[in-house]
Formats: sequence, C-alpha cells, structure tokens
Amino acid sequence: MVSQMFRRFLADERGQDLIEYGLLAGIIGIAGALILPSVGPLMDNAFRNWGTQIYSIWEPSAPVP
Repeated sequence: MVSQMFRRFLADERGQDLIEYGLLAGIIGIAGALILPSVGPLMDNAFRNWGTQIYSIWEPSAPVP
C-alpha cells in the first residue's frame, strides 16, 4: 500500500511548473547576490565618471535681462 502511494506520488506531475519556477527564481537570486557585490562598485565608478564629464561639459545659458 505504501509503495503504491509512493509510485503515484512520483508519477503525479501537478505543481511541477511551480516548483521549477521557484527553483529558477532561487538560482537567479543567488547568482545576483554573488555577482552584485563585485559589479556594484564598477557600476558606481562608471556612473560617477559619466556624471562628472556631463557636469563639466554643461554650460548654463546666459540670464535673461
């Protein structure tokens, strides 16, 4: 009886998609948590350099009398 229940449990595929999506979300989350600390400072530096360059180029227009 227990072996029949176990076989039916293994053969039942309901809910399989939900488990797969959960595993995929977990893998993406772990990968993001591992990669972000090393990529974050590089992105911060790139945006700061870009902002400095844009600010240096910008010239305000002459005031209207």
